[in-house]
Amino acid sequence: MTATIPEAAEGTAAAPPAGRVKVVLRRFARNRTALAGAVVLVLLFLLAFAGPYVTPWSYSHIDYTALRAAPGADHWWGTNRIGQDVFAQTVRGLQKSLVIGLLVAVLSTGLAALAGASAGYFGGWTDRLLMFFVDLLLVFPSFLIIAIVSPRLRSGGWFAFVGLLAVFGWMITARVVRSMTLSLKEREFVRAARYMGVGPFRIIWRHILPNVASFLIIDATIQVGGAVMSETALSYFGFGVQPPDVSLGTLIASGTGAAVTYPWMFFFAAGLLVVFVLAVNLVGDGLRDALDPTSKGASR
Repeated sequence: MTATIPEAAEGTAAAPPAGRVKVVLRRFARNRTALAGAVVLVLLFLLAFAGPYVTPWSYSHIDYTALRAAPGADHWWGTNRIGQDVFAQTVRGLQKSLVIGLLVAVLSTGLAALAGASAGYFGGWTDRLLMFFVDLLLVFPSFLIIAIVSPRLRSGGWFAFVGLLAVFGWMITARVVRSMTLSLKEREFVRAARYMGVGPFRIIWRHILPNVASFLIIDATIQVGGAVMSETALSYFGFGVQPPDVSLGTLIASGTGAAVTYPWMFFFAAGLLVVFVLAVNLVGDGLRDALDPTSKGASR
């Protein structure tokens, strides 16, 4: 009889059943704005990763016969001041920004989940040390620190830049996960697993994290947009992606001075950035409404 207790405990806290997933997807599909945002995101990813294969120009190739050429048959989105194809450069920049945003979102959300769940579950000195570290990072001006440190890590490429963005993007999420864990660890299924001798990290992995997965999914979605904006801002000031590679931030920075006289050098990259951030926010709102039945959007 006692052998069934861990099974019941684990069954209670396991990942959401297929029925609930279908309900969430159905709610999300009913939200037209969220669905439109998802479609836009898919189209942007297709543009970023399929775009380089549909143009005859490379993002680094220079056409000396077309300097600052307007959009036309040869160069669909025109060329920049040294004859590089704007379409090829923009899709390359979009691709790099999306990859950086996804990696930062995964790393920062995973770090927040681990730190927050560990602090809330173990309590005591573990909680105090982790929260002290979180508060310390929150006090530091992250933008200034990244701007100072990133030039010294250029040998590591943009992977080091991703690590810097992830290190300063998880603290608030960790605090929320900690507060949710404090409530979850007193639930019956967690206490039953603990009494039956299940290890603490297994409890966190099998019981705590699945029950905060809804919040983590929404947070990761929003983190993608935030990471792309941070990367763009830092690259705009020369602290992000370095030449000869490009990102949306470097393209916006290089085209700002020609925004009035040669608008295609600026507005394509800036427009894609705005569209991407808006689409991410729409998807994040739709996921929140779909996962939380009590929200206003879900009730509508």
